[in-house]
Amino acid sequence: MPFTLHLRSRLPSAIRSLILQKKPNIRNTSSMAGELRPASLVVLPRSLAPAFERFCQVNTGPLPLLGQSEPEKWMLPPQGAISETRMGHPQFWKYEFGACTGSLASLEQYSEQLKDMVAFFLGCSFSLEEALEKAGLPRRDPAGHSQTTVPCVTHAGFCCPLVVTMRPIPKDKLEGLVRACCSLGELLGIKELSKPAYGDAMVCPPGEVPVFWPSPLTSLGAVSSCETPLAFASIPGCTVMTDLKDAKAPPGCLTPERIPEVHHISQDPLHYSIASVSASQKIRELESMIGIDPGNRGIGHLLCKDELLKASLSLSHARSVLITTGFPTHFNHEPPEETDGPPGAVALVAFLQALEKEVAIIVDQRAWNLHQKIVEDAVEQGVLKTQIPILTYQGGSVEAAQAFLCKNGDPQTPRFDHLVAIERAGRAADGNYYNARKMNIKHLVDPIDDLFLAAKKIPGISSTGVGDGGNELGMGKVKEAVRRHIRHGDVIACDVEADFAVIAGVSNWGGYALACALYILYSCAVHSQYLRKAVGPSRAPGDQAWTQALPSVIKEEKMLGILVQHKVRSGVSGIVGMEVDGLPFHNTHAEMIQKLVDVTTAQV
Repeated sequence: MPFTLHLRSRLPSAIRSLILQKKPNIRNTSSMAGELRPASLVVLPRSLAPAFERFCQVNTGPLPLLGQSEPEKWMLPPQGAISETRMGHPQFWKYEFGACTGSLASLEQYSEQLKDMVAFFLGCSFSLEEALEKAGLPRRDPAGHSQTTVPCVTHAGFCCPLVVTMRPIPKDKLEGLVRACCSLGELLGIKELSKPAYGDAMVCPPGEVPVFWPSPLTSLGAVSSCETPLAFASIPGCTVMTDLKDAKAPPGCLTPERIPEVHHISQDPLHYSIASVSASQKIRELESMIGIDPGNRGIGHLLCKDELLKASLSLSHARSVLITTGFPTHFNHEPPEETDGPPGAVALVAFLQALEKEVAIIVDQRAWNLHQKIVEDAVEQGVLKTQIPILTYQGGSVEAAQAFLCKNGDPQTPRFDHLVAIERAGRAADGNYYNARKMNIKHLVDPIDDLFLAAKKIPGISSTGVGDGGNELGMGKVKEAVRRHIRHGDVIACDVEADFAVIAGVSNWGGYALACALYILYSCAVHSQYLRKAVGPSRAPGDQAWTQALPSVIKEEKMLGILVQHKVRSGVSGIVGMEVDGLPFHNTHAEMIQKLVDVTTAQV
């Protein structure tokens, strides 16, 4: 049972605590609230106060700073000011040169040292108990506090990993809870729920999701990291109730820009992501735009709601992305590739580079030289920022696919955490590869499909397929609809499934839309805070590097010109010219690109 001392200030700008009494001199760094809320204490030498204050400011999730005392204004509490339940019990941990050297019931014996020290009051980023009540959930004692692999942003010697607390939440109540508190933690690299760093073991019953919130106990690691000769901190479970309020607490969820939506994007490991209603609606608009059917192929029957949204959410969490493209439909020509696929792949690569993610392309070995030249030209003409690795895979076995995807073949350490196929020939149920005219092109295609199949069995690797006819890699997710509604679908339908199937009238459009959706997500305050796990500063919406990395009519015209220079043909007509799938670049494709960018960058 945690011990709590309830103290309300006599004046709105004052605070009482176990340490400061009668004439508190607290520098208020925030606005005030009428209700009491818990706070923990950290006491540091005056010389470290500015650095710790800044450390809190750049890690506001776990370290929301409510206020701080002024040096030389200390007055120790009389015995009667301490709650009877706390008399004789430790209230503080003492730190010397970074090591916790003991616990103390009071700081009276350090009254002289305290004259040159500053007390910091740290609260919660939001009222979790109130959020649980709003969501119709019973109040539960929090499970243990666990140290994660997520580092807080370092400042002037203060550095430590994020500590979180967990509560199991029923799946059907998850979105209601998120909306109630306008924020959410996530699975933050915790290996063992049964071995928390502080408190009791964490158990998540069947049908419930472990939800994590930043914990103020993160401050204990920060105190240890600075290795100061003397410091004090509240013992976990011993809090002070104050009416100081964090000025940077999330504002009320009154607008679509602040209302979160929750989306399940992975089962193994279990992973949910969030984005604002506004951002989600914009991405749905992109999905609707690219879902038109200029070739009258019947792709409307393949569309699944929110596949673009879920694919882009998953990509936003990825560290390393592997992209494949290449559909050798013109088997009687050299090269046999078509102009649909590479432009969309390169557009996505460009935006992933702007997000500072690792990215590589994998292609058929016979087409390696072609794609190497295409990428070199794209860099030279400013379509891509830098060169990227171009890989090949000949396959041979399940073990070979796993060895390719994982470091040293170990499924616990994947090299990539998201695979993307954009207009890539996909393996049919009979093991062959077919173009839209039902011609078998297996002799031109390497078994890159095996990587997507292997990824299904490796926790932590997700996949996306982008297609416009149902015979592309990843379209196995909609293969029944392909067989029923697409010409020759009973033969050509790809049998290999991706986690997310993005359907577009032209596959390049799907690549452009993924890049645009990532821009929207990274510009979304709700999603950005979730990605940062509430630590570190946010980047400004519409970051200049992101804006420049978006697809544009000028860049995509250059990209298509590069393909024409290398004699790559249009998929439908076979023409070497400025068209894709028989549709002219000017007007049709240029118009789509501009519409996508306009929706993406529009101010709400």
